[in-house]
Amino acid sequence: MSWMRDADASGGAGLDVRGLIVRVGRKELVHGAAFTAPPGAITALLGPNGAGKSTILRAIAGVESPAAGALAFGGEDLLGLRRRERARRVAFVEQDVATDLPIDVRDVVALGRTPYEPRWGGRDLGAPTAIDAALVAARAEGFAERRFASLSGGERQRVMLARALAQEPRLLLLDEPTNHLDVAAQLELLVLLREHTSRGMTIVTALHDLSLAADQADAVVVIADGRVVASGPARTTLTPELIRDVYGVTASWTENPVTGRPMLALGHPAA
Repeated sequence: MSWMRDADASGGAGLDVRGLIVRVGRKELVHGAAFTAPPGAITALLGPNGAGKSTILRAIAGVESPAAGALAFGGEDLLGLRRRERARRVAFVEQDVATDLPIDVRDVVALGRTPYEPRWGGRDLGAPTAIDAALVAARAEGFAERRFASLSGGERQRVMLARALAQEPRLLLLDEPTNHLDVAAQLELLVLLREHTSRGMTIVTALHDLSLAADQADAVVVIADGRVVASGPARTTLTPELIRDVYGVTASWTENPVTGRPMLALGHPAA
């Protein structure tokens, strides 16, 4: 496809989604979604509950099989890759992970090395270094020896991020990663993610907090009823009119009195 060849020729490592359709049974949940996530940037998927954000992420990650459409990363056809090869490029952190299995945190993170295990036996020689680095990068090294089931929701989220980082992906997908975190931890997580984009990683994350997305994301994709209704830089895409139409609330851009940066202020339900 020409748009894949163009991306490959440019040497970019952005994500291109074209005409994505996802069905579960006979119900179509995503209707021809199309957007681009810039390379080395944070792109936020926004929209009301049930809009289709998680379904789109699951399709990109290969958890759901699209009924139609094309996905390319850095000019490479993701749908044409074998699962093992795709897992070396793309990692996915789902929204909620629960288990009562008696497994240590380090062993959970080690699961991220599965795509690198030799096919015919033997050891993944890069695993120990990658696991240690992932735990440090996710700020989870302090509880690496604890049982996963004993952790709080926020701690579990850090462990699952470490597991994803152990895959050494170039494209990281996250589904509502700030859900179980307090305000300070939310900002710390976004700073952590920003560190990875500065090293070339492309990040696509679903977020429910509009103000946080407006402040932290490089680009946004707004989804309503399984359709992409707008995409682009946060400041120019998240207009008061769009927010009123999609979320049913009033909004305006102002200046953050603490940082001096543009800030999206949300008001009352729109009349």
